[in-house]
Amino acid sequence: MTHYQEHQEQVPAGYMLNEKGYHVPIDKIKPIDRLRDEQVKMMIKDAKHLRGVMQDIKASLFADFRDFLDLSAAEYDTEYGGKKGNVSLPSFDGKYKVQIAIQDHIVFDERLQIAQNLIHACIEEWGASSAKEIMTLVNDAFQVDKEGKVSTQRVLGLRRHNFEHPKWEKAMEAIADAMQVTSSTEYMRFYERDEHGKYHQISLDFSKV
Repeated sequence: MTHYQEHQEQVPAGYMLNEKGYHVPIDKIKPIDRLRDEQVKMMIKDAKHLRGVMQDIKASLFADFRDFLDLSAAEYDTEYGGKKGNVSLPSFDGKYKVQIAIQDHIVFDERLQIAQNLIHACIEEWGASSAKEIMTLVNDAFQVDKEGKVSTQRVLGLRRHNFEHPKWEKAMEAIADAMQVTSSTEYMRFYERDEHGKYHQISLDFSKV
């Protein structure tokens, strides 16, 4: 229990708790401040209720999706098995589809730095003007964000380039070995097709509703 919660549970009648955990007489608080407090707490209550509803619906939707996969597999006297992700279920008319996608969260160990060193050594050995473009590509791939993390997509994008050089090949091997999947997240997405045949995601983002 926090210091704030301890004081909050012991607020006597005629007082309100301020942000420092002190009891303040209500008659010493401006009406607009009391009204703001009431309004904020009402909105927070509604937001928490909405979150609870969404959590319940989410659990129900995932369960329905997985149950259907098992039902479909039963048509062939087997079980669906494996991770029930990266699957799309379309409606009969093709207007709608529901998709479950699994995204792996990848980090790189110390071998990523080894790969970077090998690539730089490789570029130095090339010594051609074209190496400048490759160096720009490499520097962009290994650029870190504010949290000190590199872009997984950009780093893995280097592996699409098949340069015939032992150091480059070793570097690509080091990148592959450096990959560590720390966790996976399941996403459910909903799509609706427009009159032009293009699917648009039905957003559940509160800011886009």
